[in-house]
Amino acid sequence: MHRAWITAKAESINSERIERAKVAAGIQEVTKTWSEWKKAGYEVIHGSKALFGTELIWGSKGDGAIYKARFFGQSQVQEVTA
Repeated sequence: MHRAWITAKAESINSERIERAKVAAGIQEVTKTWSEWKKAGYEVIHGSKALFGTELIWGSKGDGAIYKARFFGQSQVQEVTA
């Protein structure tokens, strides 16, 4: 139960941190991490640099560890073809 509470709290904090970092960088396009784009069926174009980054809470581990996340824009990805 403790881990579930930390995860729920981390999600709201992380969303706020991502939005603040995105606004500070002046980014308006859809952004996701490399792994989020991969799960959605896209790949980050080789050589693309992250548009912005921020520190997020890893709530699923239950220890509140902090990690740095980098975000790529929709203009930096291409759909994965078979």
